[in-house]
Amino acid sequence: MSHQRLFSLGFLSFPAAWQIAPRGGGVRVGANICEDRSGEKQMAKIAFLGLGVMGYPMAGHLQAAGHEVTVYNRTEAKAKAWAKQHGGHFAATPRAAASGAEFVMACVGNDDDLRSVCLGADGAFAGMGKGTVFTDHTTVSAKVTRELYGAAAEQGIAFVDAPISGGQAGAENGVLSVMCGGDEDAYARAEPVIDAYARICRRIGESGAGQMTKMCNQIAIAGLVQGLSEALHFAEKAGLDGRAVVEVISQGAAGSWQMANRYETMLDDHFEHGFAVDWMRKDLGICLDAANETGASLPVTALVDQFYKDVQKMGGGRWDTSSLFKRLRKLDG
Repeated sequence: MSHQRLFSLGFLSFPAAWQIAPRGGGVRVGANICEDRSGEKQMAKIAFLGLGVMGYPMAGHLQAAGHEVTVYNRTEAKAKAWAKQHGGHFAATPRAAASGAEFVMACVGNDDDLRSVCLGADGAFAGMGKGTVFTDHTTVSAKVTRELYGAAAEQGIAFVDAPISGGQAGAENGVLSVMCGGDEDAYARAEPVIDAYARICRRIGESGAGQMTKMCNQIAIAGLVQGLSEALHFAEKAGLDGRAVVEVISQGAAGSWQMANRYETMLDDHFEHGFAVDWMRKDLGICLDAANETGASLPVTALVDQFYKDVQKMGGGRWDTSSLFKRLRKLDG
């Protein structure tokens, strides 16, 4: 029955499934302390690397769940601020943060950033012992994921690729969608820890499968946001009340999370409410590279990527992804 409930947004109501999807497979909703499928409490010593808009609250959820968390951030002042706010610890290097940890979680920027926190004399792998688990929440290429999976295996370290979806609000509220790749036993150990900030967590397949699933997520979002932008743009040009239009069409087959959560800010010309265009272009670049490798055809994704390039030229690299609507408005002066 829960998937039939409605939540309110202004004067509208939308199916709750667009906001928070039900979980299954032994994962509990709203757990303050991670539990495995047997119900046993799993407290651990954890290192968290990367305190951006996603990593900062994710690390906080781990500490609040009862884990012992040590954080690392390239800008140490942010790590110190996190430790002061949440009562955990901070370290000067990834290696120092990972030393003695059972689990190391990372949420950094791109392939090169991930390599830098994993490898080298000060990298996390140098501080991790055999049998420990490295879980990567960064959106990166499947290529670097498999590279690091191999490097970790040589040291007896398990590696799980676990990119996330849900945006800053999902991280802050602990309701992220987590899609994973890696060995089954490594995933089974990591899942109760990930549960501190996940509404759903699933293993999709072997190493790299999580990243490939995240690409599916970004491909779907790109097309949805462009479609929504065009619909709102068309309504404006036709002299229609965009809010009234959404009130009607959101209750039918056109309804989506993007419509429910972004239409008002789009109409109000506010584009500071989510995932930045610069990061989306990074992700779509990964999608298109992977499509070339796999032989997949992504014509809409390639087109929307160029539209986001236009937004960057407008100075909107840090605007959220719904700014495709602003691009259409500019085209019409």
